Amino acid sequence: MDFFARQAQVRSSTRVLVVLFALAVIAIVLAVDVSVFAVFGHPWLRAGDLVRYQHRLITWTTLAMLVLIFGCAFYRIHSLAEGGSAVAEDVGGVPVPPDVTDAKLKRLRNVIEEVAIASGMPVPDIYVMPQEAGINAFAAGYSASDAAICVTQGCLDHLTRDELQGVIAHEFSHVLNGDMRLNIRLMGLLFGIMAISVIGRQFAWTDDYEDPERVAEKKVIGYMFGLGFIIIGSIGYFFGRLIQAAVARSRESLADASAVQFTRQTSGIAGALKKMAVVPWGSLLRVGNRHEVAHMMFGDVDKFNSWFATHPPLMQRIRTLEPWFREQQLSELERSVSGALAEDDGVASADVDAVVEKKELPPLEWPGDTDTATAVAPVAVVAAVAANAPPQERFQQVRTVQRSMPASLTTAARKPETALTLALALAMSEHEDLRPRQRRFIANAFGDDVLGATDQLVADELTLTAAQRMPLIALSFPALKQLPPGRLETLRETLDAIVSVDPQVELDDYCLVRLLRMYLREAAKPRSAPVEGQKKLPACRDSLSLVCAVVAVYGSNDDASARRAWLTAMDQAFPGATFQWQILPMEWQPKLDSALDDLDRLLPAAKEIVIQSLQRAIEADGVVTPTEKELLRVVCASLHCPVPHQTSASV
Repeated sequence: MDFFARQAQVRSSTRVLVVLFALAVIAIVLAVDVSVFAVFGHPWLRAGDLVRYQHRLITWTTLAMLVLIFGCAFYRIHSLAEGGSAVAEDVGGVPVPPDVTDAKLKRLRNVIEEVAIASGMPVPDIYVMPQEAGINAFAAGYSASDAAICVTQGCLDHLTRDELQGVIAHEFSHVLNGDMRLNIRLMGLLFGIMAISVIGRQFAWTDDYEDPERVAEKKVIGYMFGLGFIIIGSIGYFFGRLIQAAVARSRESLADASAVQFTRQTSGIAGALKKMAVVPWGSLLRVGNRHEVAHMMFGDVDKFNSWFATHPPLMQRIRTLEPWFREQQLSELERSVSGALAEDDGVASADVDAVVEKKELPPLEWPGDTDTATAVAPVAVVAAVAANAPPQERFQQVRTVQRSMPASLTTAARKPETALTLALALAMSEHEDLRPRQRRFIANAFGDDVLGATDQLVADELTLTAAQRMPLIALSFPALKQLPPGRLETLRETLDAIVSVDPQVELDDYCLVRLLRMYLREAAKPRSAPVEGQKKLPACRDSLSLVCAVVAVYGSNDDASARRAWLTAMDQAFPGATFQWQILPMEWQPKLDSALDDLDRLLPAAKEIVIQSLQRAIEADGVVTPTEKELLRVVCASLHCPVPHQTSASV
């Protein structure tokens, strides 16, 4: 799925949302104004006084309704300021701890970690809705740094590993495509326009009256007022459901296709959709506020009218993925469901997936079709970014890399305080002469105990390959986010100090600290995460020149090759223009930070050109070095774009 085109569609969805919300507000305000005018607009007053009274009545009524709607919307959005975890907990999600021992939860964590690392993203917070028997899931948050992925118990009980991976890949596409921020805004706006219905229900069914002699009279008055508010609130309900359907339906089809691009096979997500169609609960939810999150779920949360359905029909989604599938086959699958799940006998095994597979429904394969993988031709870097799609082999690479990591480091990545020491150890220089100063920074910031724990991890950290460092940071990120805000701020400052010890800082150390610092900053204040930029490329010419120069210099063996790579990149961005070679300053780190922040303010179409330019610089000598891969990962993360997996072949 074309990432940059998807960004344009997100902008279009935002415009649709704004228009429909404005229409809803106008309709609600008019309905309230007419109702209030009909009841209170004709007192016995002289003509001149009557006109002034009516003007004031309508003005104050309009203002009161606008304050109510926008105030409720602001309150709801503010209540979700903590990002994805707040949304997950709001619908009854329970966090899945890193050291979980339950086989199904362990498999869920393994799948999400694999998809995150293969996508070049930090591992999100993981939640499960244990009371929900339906097959459903959602991703929430303002950015990848504060994202949370929540699945129902039905997903754990009914789906095979491939099917679960397909569902998770579907949700990751929402993270990468920028859908999540729009989803949270939509939750707030829906709460605002539906608030009148809630107020009406409170009026209509309240029994709290102080004067027992007038209970009957007050009940009638309360019921009439409540009924009026409920009727007017139905306008908000109508527009709310219409907004959800308009914004969500097309995105779900795109996310299905993105899941296929992630996993390079259709049987996983198609199998999950088929099981949604045949299990007793389907994708339905029982939680009271399910309608509030209907637009962000994997499947419909209720039996909506076709006008208000947030997802395309199940058979349409299945046949988009497998055109040969017929509805009659669902009845056969439904019969095979009965008794397919065995009772949990408490068997322990090192192979968690093998244990769980014994308790799952059989995979739903098309008879005679032994290979449903999609053939993928080699593509350019920018096309790889647009596709959002790591090849299937990459998931196996991730598993191999994770299993080859020292146990001391993977264990440290799971808990907040040890994850802190791991981050410090990863930032330490390989050069012995720089470490005494770096150790002093750590001791001054955190004390001798943290310094000692860091020293113990450094020896194992030095054995890591370039392919293991970034995944280790991704794994430790959920634990790091649990640190108190003050400790996180101290960690960011200490990492900056450690890396700045040497003006000629190693690029891999810079890349690691840049990513970690950016993720932690966005996670600390989710709502402040960067939104879509508005700048055009010419306004960022100097920033692009510096970034391309860093890529060219660190990816070339000599100055002449670096200049050729840089000129090729700049010509891609500004055809026909003349350029002067960008000499890297001695202390290039803060300048590169500023340049990346500047490029993140570009329009999506301009970011596409930036990635194309970097592609030209990387391909100039026909070799993609590990340094270029890591730097490309940092640039893409800084621009909030997916990593081009065909180029960054190492994890």
